[in-house]
Amino acid sequence: MQGKGLIKLLVIVVSLACLYSLSFTWVTRNVERDAENFAKGDLAKEKSYLDSMAGEVVYNLGFAKYTYREAKANELALGLDLKGGMNVTMEISLDELIRNLANNPKDEKFNKALEQAVAKSKTSAKTVVALFMEEYKSIGATTPLSTFFSTKDNAALIKPGDSDSKVESFLQKEADNAIQNSYKVLRTRIDKFGVASPNIQIQQGTNRILIELPGVKDESRVRNLLQGSAKLEFYETYTNQEVYPILENIDKTLASTLKAAPAATTNAAADTSKKSDDLLSNLTGGKKDAKKDSAAVNLGQKNPLFEVLRPAVYMGENQQMALMPGSMVGIASLKDTAKVNAYLQRPEVKSILPGNLKLLWSVKPEQKTPEQLSLYAIKGSGQDNGAVLTGDVITDAKEDFDQKNQPVVGMQMNSEGAREWKKITAKAAQNRDAIAIVLDNVVYSAPSVNGEIPNGSSSISGSFTVEDTKDLANVLKAGRLPTTAKIVEEAVVGPTLGQAAIDAGVNSAVIGIIVVMIFMIAYYNTAGIVANIAVLLNVFIIMGVLASLNAVLTLPGIAGIVLTMGTAVDANVLIYERIREELGLGKSIRQAVADGYKHALPSILDSQITTFLIGIILFLFGSGPILGFATTLMVGIITSLFTAILVTRVIFEWMLAKDFKIKVSFPWSANTLHNANFKFVQKRKIFYAISIVAVLISAASIFTKGFSLGVDFQGGRTYTVRYDKPVDLEAVRTNLDDIFKKTTEVKVFGAANQLRITTTYHIEETSDTADKEVLDKLNQGLSKVDASNKHEILSSQKVGPSIATDIKSRATSSAIFSIIIVAAYILIRFHKWEYSVGAAIATIHDAIILLGLFSILDGIVPFSLDIDQHFVAAILTVIAYSVNDTVVVFDRLREFVSKPNAHNEDLGDVVNHAINSTLSRTIITSLTIVFVLAVLFIFGGEVIRGFSFAILIGVIVGTYSSIILAAPSVYDLRKGKHLAEGNTAKKAEVVRP
Repeated sequence: MQGKGLIKLLVIVVSLACLYSLSFTWVTRNVERDAENFAKGDLAKEKSYLDSMAGEVVYNLGFAKYTYREAKANELALGLDLKGGMNVTMEISLDELIRNLANNPKDEKFNKALEQAVAKSKTSAKTVVALFMEEYKSIGATTPLSTFFSTKDNAALIKPGDSDSKVESFLQKEADNAIQNSYKVLRTRIDKFGVASPNIQIQQGTNRILIELPGVKDESRVRNLLQGSAKLEFYETYTNQEVYPILENIDKTLASTLKAAPAATTNAAADTSKKSDDLLSNLTGGKKDAKKDSAAVNLGQKNPLFEVLRPAVYMGENQQMALMPGSMVGIASLKDTAKVNAYLQRPEVKSILPGNLKLLWSVKPEQKTPEQLSLYAIKGSGQDNGAVLTGDVITDAKEDFDQKNQPVVGMQMNSEGAREWKKITAKAAQNRDAIAIVLDNVVYSAPSVNGEIPNGSSSISGSFTVEDTKDLANVLKAGRLPTTAKIVEEAVVGPTLGQAAIDAGVNSAVIGIIVVMIFMIAYYNTAGIVANIAVLLNVFIIMGVLASLNAVLTLPGIAGIVLTMGTAVDANVLIYERIREELGLGKSIRQAVADGYKHALPSILDSQITTFLIGIILFLFGSGPILGFATTLMVGIITSLFTAILVTRVIFEWMLAKDFKIKVSFPWSANTLHNANFKFVQKRKIFYAISIVAVLISAASIFTKGFSLGVDFQGGRTYTVRYDKPVDLEAVRTNLDDIFKKTTEVKVFGAANQLRITTTYHIEETSDTADKEVLDKLNQGLSKVDASNKHEILSSQKVGPSIATDIKSRATSSAIFSIIIVAAYILIRFHKWEYSVGAAIATIHDAIILLGLFSILDGIVPFSLDIDQHFVAAILTVIAYSVNDTVVVFDRLREFVSKPNAHNEDLGDVVNHAINSTLSRTIITSLTIVFVLAVLFIFGGEVIRGFSFAILIGVIVGTYSSIILAAPSVYDLRKGKHLAEGNTAKKAEVVRP
């Protein structure tokens, strides 16, 4: 074998890289364990401890140091289904944006078209902009849309007479900008909330933003935080010189009122003050006299505010403290901002602050102070102490470069704004005061004014990067059109259910590994030990790669790892079965190993590539936990190929060099299915009839009984409820039906005292009021069952109708697209359309029977068989494994028909031979996967029981179809022709029925 040294080096490098990636998780878990031990169950104390560690170095590798915050960003994070927390989908109100862009016209047809577009968006995958354009045309409106949108504010972008396509492009661009701006606002709000490792992403192609908040317990506070519009405002500012005396007064007041604080607080403050001692050197970069500086700015244990908020000072001439110019009045570590806010909210502090002074934080740290935020002094104007100008006067903003090639932002205002801006800037320019740009009570920039700006055209400069100017320009552009964001989908997982999921996932993973390893050794002897080494290395590499990708580990992700352990042996089984064939031909063990790897490689690649293609489709069309499953599946396929083909080959070569005796079977397993000679082609019509009957029964149940749809497919609200004792299911259902005045779905979820309840009550309403009303009615109905039997809600999920429609549409598309992609790959790989059709027949057969079984067995089996996103992932996985088996048979069939004398053989015999020769591999691989799936089904927990059941049944059905349907279908489709390349009419084989 060539390149053994390179492979060994690659294994070492990959292992070290995975160990490095996983080490962050180990470090953060240790810090969090320390926090738990310190807090002793006090969650507020635990959070305070972790906040204090955010900027502390917790991982020192010598060549690199990582703070807890940085290590946390690199850990293998747990999904909500494992850790508990809250998952929400925010939808940006684009109808509001469209009305604002058109200055809220009173035109009846315009508003009717927009209302109909919003209504249709709940059941359509199209964007609101696209639907609005369609509806406006369909209602017979004659007024050109450009008439509405060619306003003064839009004059540079839309002119009267512009085409509808240009208007649509303009609206879509503005919509995209509004979504991006909402994303930034939501990100800032969440950062202020203090959630550890939040995940926020725009759902591409939609006006939705997905947010995962692990560990959140106060759901109502999160809802209030996330919803509502963000207003862009311009404020006058106070100078640092004006505010410093006020801060000094606050510091003294706090020192006197906090004298009775507990010793623990004093000790913590003392620890923080060690960092504050370096205030002047940090700000000036020069040397300092500690005693003089401490006296000058009153730092020390007696100064509570200045211990956590460092004043904006620098060392002037003669080593004297001087106050920095501008409106920035202090700097605080990210972990200390909450403490500063708490001080500023105290009654004795509020009484000191002037009524028109607001102290607001910067939106993000500056490059030179990555772990710190700046505090700005904002001056309110008028009786309401509001802004001097709002963002609705901005007509355009764009990133640019000044004459020195430094990034700047250009901003244009309308005539009304320009008049006000002229007055504001003239006043500020007298002392070069700053004007603060504030969005959602966060300062994005506070540039000093150099002179009066008479025409509304401004240039904002500063220590900007290109990315900074791009962000600021987007904020300014979107500021004139504030849009609201509302929650249309929500899922809450309690920590109890999360811990149960972790336990179930770990148990299933460990038992799955043990089952696979025992079977491989029992069947393949010493070769099984080699395969087990590869499996263990494979799991380690998967975890390392997931950590390096900053992937989130979900319960379906753990299921993917467990499944990967089952399928990882697939390549080994193909190789070992081929080695046994080569040994049967009388070859030496060395030659048999070499030829076994060589001849098994095409089948391994074809089968794994088809599965990988399904993984890509799952990743593109899936969302939430399904993304975790798809990621794990794809990573597992790549790592399986590496370990099964390269690592095991190196181990075998080492064993051969050391004269170890290599065995690929025991006496009892040596000839299992070795001489199989089943007449599959001759009996195919019997199997066709069985399959047709099964498909017809399945179809009949699908169209008559139907399915139990999960909440993500039908919309509504689902709750997981646990009672102290087992409860009467019918009593719960009757009470809830009476309360909701609707049919309520109630199912046992795991234990007899645990239920899953789904209601469509207020399905169209996603407001907080509707959520509270549904929850109140739910608790009322649950309590009526038995007052002495207490209950708790472990998790909840809310899905709006527009989300449900989108999920169903994506699910249908993914299933159809999967079959097309796989068929196309087989056509390209095998060059015969009959192979593609044969594979498609088998996969469609498997999908229909699996759907039929879920319909027939729903309500009969003691676990949930809902059709939801998990089921879609399962059915696509079944398609992948069915094609995997089919491709192996096709590969062997192609090998046989490519032999020189293939034209002289009966095609039916060739097909039979291909199926029989791969039968051992098909059965053994299916058995290993079935073993693993049985473990998942039994030990994996209630959340994925339906998911694992679907794949378990699907693998069994897929194994049947790959043997009975796929290749025999190719035989029937090729009657009168031979599969061999270069076939002519003279070489046509004899077809026997």
